[in-house]
Amino acid sequence: MQRDLPDLAALLPPVAADDEEGALRLRTVWISDLHLGTPGCKAEALLQFLRTVECETLYLVGDIIDGWQLRRQWYWPQTHNDVVQKLLRKVRKGCRVVFVAGNHDEFARKYLGHSFGGIEVMDEAIHTTADGRRLWVVHGDRFDGVIQAAKWLAHLGDWAYMRALELNHWFNSARARLGLPYWSLSRYLKLKVKRAVSFIDDFERAVAREAKARGLDGVVCGHIHHAELREIDGILYANDGDWVESLTALAEAEDGRLFIIDWTLREPLALPAPRSELALA
Repeated sequence: MQRDLPDLAALLPPVAADDEEGALRLRTVWISDLHLGTPGCKAEALLQFLRTVECETLYLVGDIIDGWQLRRQWYWPQTHNDVVQKLLRKVRKGCRVVFVAGNHDEFARKYLGHSFGGIEVMDEAIHTTADGRRLWVVHGDRFDGVIQAAKWLAHLGDWAYMRALELNHWFNSARARLGLPYWSLSRYLKLKVKRAVSFIDDFERAVAREAKARGLDGVVCGHIHHAELREIDGILYANDGDWVESLTALAEAEDGRLFIIDWTLREPLALPAPRSELALA
């Protein structure tokens, strides 16, 4: 069940407009897979998003800093440093920022329970929405069989993925000169290749199954760079996407409603009704 949210759409600025500081006020925001430290990170767009959005709690759901790439080759432009500084400023302004470590920033798992500049480092978290739903927040890499069974293959896949992003960059530069919008080659391939589609579905069901086993109402994760918000066997499955290709985030309104924001379109993608209304429906 979905509903329009005209007040939210009105708050989201058009693509060409200057972002107004704190123009969009939400209860909670989840972002993941920023991959700071890689050329593919859309740091400028992320800064626009962080400037526009104000929230009580911000979850960084893994793969925030790409340690794999930084070990291969150092890449850290000023915009990536600006993102980190912006996150620290949000803490100083009273926003709770929780960093849930992922596989690319697995180095952070050595510091679970610690706080850096006010940013809390965790392996997983439980979030309670305004309408009472308990959501498990986890990056999701432990449900990726490739990473668990053959980490070398995951690194090889990561290398191939970066090469695809480089090709995608030049391809979209040409599209921009022709006045055409951004188009993700790797995202297209993932959704068209049958095995990739099967992997995404298996991943989503495995994560939802674990959330159900824990007695929770849903799960919020990242890892697979595929934003999604749906119900799987009575469990709410939410994936906040990434800031390399899709530029998406998961958000919670003040009444507990969850929706995905597509920052390339500057609009909400999906808005399920609160749990009480779903029950009545």
